[in-house]
Amino acid sequence: MGAARTSGRSVFLVEDEVMIRMMVADMLEELGYTVVAEAGDIGEAIELAQSTNFDLAILDVNVNGKVISPVAELLAARNRPFIFATGYGSSGLPAEYRDRPALQKPFQIETLRRVIEQALNRTAA
Repeated sequence: MGAARTSGRSVFLVEDEVMIRMMVADMLEELGYTVVAEAGDIGEAIELAQSTNFDLAILDVNVNGKVISPVAELLAARNRPFIFATGYGSSGLPAEYRDRPALQKPFQIETLRRVIEQALNRTAA
């Protein structure tokens, strides 16, 4: 269903839990997205955020005990849409990004699809 519309869309995924990262990558592929870069720590995420081209990023809010804010700042500066994934609810988001779309962990594939569309539509507007 979403594959035809999302064909060619690429995603940068930041998640420190390997199994969760694999699960989300599988969901994204099922929805028709291509995961072009993955990071499991802030340093790697910063490097990839600066050097990789992608249509959307999904950022775990807490990566190995560190808040994802430096990566979000880079993406905002590059005018790249991003979504937060958090187990802490919207109160766990960095204050300056509470208006950004967020996925509440754990989430289902349909919720992922809806939040991605919301994020992409936000940047298209």
